[in-house]
Amino acid sequence: MKELRILQVEDNEGDIILTVEALKEANVRHVISVAMDGQEALDLLRKTEELPDLILLDINLPKIDGIEVLSIIKKEERLMHIPVIMLTTSSTEKDILNAYNNFATSFISKPLDLNKFLEVLESIGTFSDDMQNNVA
Repeated sequence: MKELRILQVEDNEGDIILTVEALKEANVRHVISVAMDGQEALDLLRKTEELPDLILLDINLPKIDGIEVLSIIKKEERLMHIPVIMLTTSSTEKDILNAYNNFATSFISKPLDLNKFLEVLESIGTFSDDMQNNVA
């Protein structure tokens, strides 16, 4: 199984560290890149030759918020095929609808409890296995 290339767009360093640790615990072979704001994410996606296999995108971001980043990604032909999982503290109906209306693959609210957060990220490992099996 190849390494999963993940772009995490997140401005909270604690959540970045937790995500990396949870992916390791879930035995997800991965390479993770991090963008700390929406503009950095778009810049990285537009100039990299090797696109990520999966994007983990927070909603509440500096410069350009996650919903706008998602909207831009899904309108650009080169990027629109990349699965985007909204991974955010928000659980408002408005944010959920905006995410799916802009073609998010999934919407996951970050639990405040550490163990539940790790469980959520382990489920992303399962998602990545399914995604790779469908590609193979």
